[in-house]
Amino acid sequence: MHERRIPEWLRHAPAPSVQGFATLAGTEAVARGILISVFPLAMYKALQDAQVISEAYFIIGLVSLVTGLMVPFVIRFLPRRWVYLIGASLFVIGSLLAATGSPMAVVLGLGLNTLSTVITFVCFNAYVMDYIAKIQLGRCETSRMFYSAAGWTIGPALGVTLYSWWPPVPFFVAAFAAAVMLGLFLWMRLGNGKLITKSKRPPTNPLAFLPRFAAQPRLIAGWLFAVIRSGGWWVYIVYLPIFAIENGLGDRIGGIVLSMSNAALFVTPLMLRWMQKRSIRQAVRTGFAMSGVLFMLAGVAAGWPWVTVLALVGGSFFLILLDVSGGLPFLLAVKPSERTEMAAVYASFRDVAGILAPGTAWLVLLALPVSGVFAASGISLAAAWALSGKVHPRLGQARIRLAPAE
Repeated sequence: MHERRIPEWLRHAPAPSVQGFATLAGTEAVARGILISVFPLAMYKALQDAQVISEAYFIIGLVSLVTGLMVPFVIRFLPRRWVYLIGASLFVIGSLLAATGSPMAVVLGLGLNTLSTVITFVCFNAYVMDYIAKIQLGRCETSRMFYSAAGWTIGPALGVTLYSWWPPVPFFVAAFAAAVMLGLFLWMRLGNGKLITKSKRPPTNPLAFLPRFAAQPRLIAGWLFAVIRSGGWWVYIVYLPIFAIENGLGDRIGGIVLSMSNAALFVTPLMLRWMQKRSIRQAVRTGFAMSGVLFMLAGVAAGWPWVTVLALVGGSFFLILLDVSGGLPFLLAVKPSERTEMAAVYASFRDVAGILAPGTAWLVLLALPVSGVFAASGISLAAAWALSGKVHPRLGQARIRLAPAE
């Protein structure tokens, strides 16, 4: 008798939608965006040594990579919703720790925030593959980026401004945003994802699913697209400000052009329409080709600093096109029974890029100036363009089913 008084939305949770996932990603963008420009300042203030800072980032990157690969193993014993909640909580704890300003707390806070990012990213992608139809993945990726645009555009500048006013403030804001993200996740009631029947003998080794990944060329190609794209962003964010300072353009150019690039996230719906009128394959190839050419131009035109800066800004626009389309070849190739495992593999692209990009740059800088790093990144983007020629022309398009003749 009392069941009739229970609201329908409590008895039957609504199915998660594209807008719901986009909103969840938007709150994460606020938390991460406001700290992306603050943590380097806090690390330098705490450690006072660029070499020590580099070592800290390198170690954190390695730990993050291992953690991301371990997530599927942990989910076999702990429900996915709890893994996500733990990941989001780590961001709150890490931000509050870093707000204290002590060297150990800042490094530990950066580590916890990095682990939080990779844990929630693995779970988020697994949920997306559970609840969003393949034909809607492109719209989901675009909506996610559009809802994240404000956080990534306003966050970096706002974070530095608040940090100069009172250092703990941006960390408090990030902790609050992460708490809102956690609450939104609970409200969406995603649970543990859809039930998929798996093999009777699941792998006991957390790395045992890597051979399955290595045996699927489409997954390898999709993962490489993500690694190379992320490496391009890494070079753009880290080395453009250094180039500007070394060439007398000032120390504010890097922040200004980063805001300009992030503002282009607002046009991602137009990019989606352009991609839908053509194909995922053409979008991916265009993104890699144009960004590769512009990054190589930036390296060659180092004698004209403003030409280099403008070329890099143009290249970042096509990196955003790759953010819209570049992940789809991987997501569309994943089998339902391997969603969590392959989401963990996909999430590793950020950590791998964060290890390979500075390592490659270090080798290049032994013989060439900073502009050589731009050229090397352009070459890697051009190589991805060549690889993207193997993407199926009709990838992501709806299959037309013909009715049987009567």
